Amino acid sequence: MTEFPFGFGPPNPEDRDKKDSSGQGGQENPAEAFNQLGQMLSQLGQMLSQAGNSAGPVNYDLAKQIALQKLAGQPGFGPPPDSVNAVKDAVHLAEMWLDPVTILPAGATSSRSWTARDWVEHTLPTWQRLCDPVARQVSGAWVEALPAEAKEAAGPLLSMVGQMGGMAFGSQLGNALAQLGSEVLTSTDIGLPLGPPATAALVPANIEEFTKGLERPSSEVMVFLAAREAAHQRLFAHVPWLRQRLLATVEEFASGIRVDTSALEQLATQVDPTNPASIEEAMKSGMLEPETTPEQQAALKRLETLLALVEGWVDVVVGDAVTNRLPGAEAMRETLRRRRASGGPAEQTFATLVGLELRPRRLRAAASLWRLVGDRHGLEVRDGVWAHPDLVPTADDLDEPMDFADRLAGASAGGDPIDDPIAAIERTERAEREDDDK
Repeated sequence: MTEFPFGFGPPNPEDRDKKDSSGQGGQENPAEAFNQLGQMLSQLGQMLSQAGNSAGPVNYDLAKQIALQKLAGQPGFGPPPDSVNAVKDAVHLAEMWLDPVTILPAGATSSRSWTARDWVEHTLPTWQRLCDPVARQVSGAWVEALPAEAKEAAGPLLSMVGQMGGMAFGSQLGNALAQLGSEVLTSTDIGLPLGPPATAALVPANIEEFTKGLERPSSEVMVFLAAREAAHQRLFAHVPWLRQRLLATVEEFASGIRVDTSALEQLATQVDPTNPASIEEAMKSGMLEPETTPEQQAALKRLETLLALVEGWVDVVVGDAVTNRLPGAEAMRETLRRRRASGGPAEQTFATLVGLELRPRRLRAAASLWRLVGDRHGLEVRDGVWAHPDLVPTADDLDEPMDFADRLAGASAGGDPIDDPIAAIERTERAEREDDDK
């Protein structure tokens, strides 16, 4: 977050040495002081107007405004036609290469070339779903923790405390989205389906910057990233439960946040509820760090495992599709693995906004498991595992991939058509209903 909130900045030291129009150094020109006062009142009015427009725990209008302002140096909405055609051709080629290496058909019905500002515009609805739970928990605890005398002193302004908190969250989110938007490569770059469904979207300007450190032709890098985006879209489109499960697990983690009320009570005595600057400084102080509960640890473990399974599957499928076609494919795969496993702007954004790190720590283990299953049982069994959440590997399976592969072999040998897991589940459900009827 910015040190000075919502447009108010520090005084310029150089102004102290300037002389006014009358030549009197160190004395303020009354007309100039009046103009400065007018500007401050205008900024305050704009701030209160923005607070009044916030209907939830986060002022998303402010977040969007801040993000777009920080990305003002980036291309505007709608990229140049040449990048549109490049993305379209790259996605089309990637889809053809992916067809023979997975049983999941193409999931994207359209391809898009986004600027960083486009990325903010199109992903903000999903960020709203992810950020609301934690903001609601923290802002509710904040108001409850205010001492009774502070509530009484605030009087009618107490309702504005929540609005100011929404603005502080909005400011924080806007800065984070600007940083992330300037570095993401695709709509699924951080492993979550942030963009509109069935839309393969790449950010050519960021890809061009990313390409500078790879010593590979830009067209090769574009096709490689298009293959990763297209593979993600195949999963999210044809595994109906996956999108909801990923987002719901993040929501579950955020909803379980518990704030240290004793720290809030101590902090509340130092905060002026009518001053947005004091609220924003409180959010930066570290005293609002949420406590991690056992339930959150369990949700985090499930999320990390699922992210690793998604990223590992994409890594294997894309590797099979492009390794023999793109000379630098293996080097790019390793670069992306390290980029995802070591964290970066995505990790910092989530650690700030939701309180968790979006790192697929078991990416390599997951990729090894999918490779083993594919080699032993074929593509249909490997991709058929995604048919139901109860069939996908667990964290323990990542530790013992051979056991998981053996169970698949045992299921097939025992007569269960593991290549059609939905049929097996339906038979189990029918048997359970028959038992209930009896």
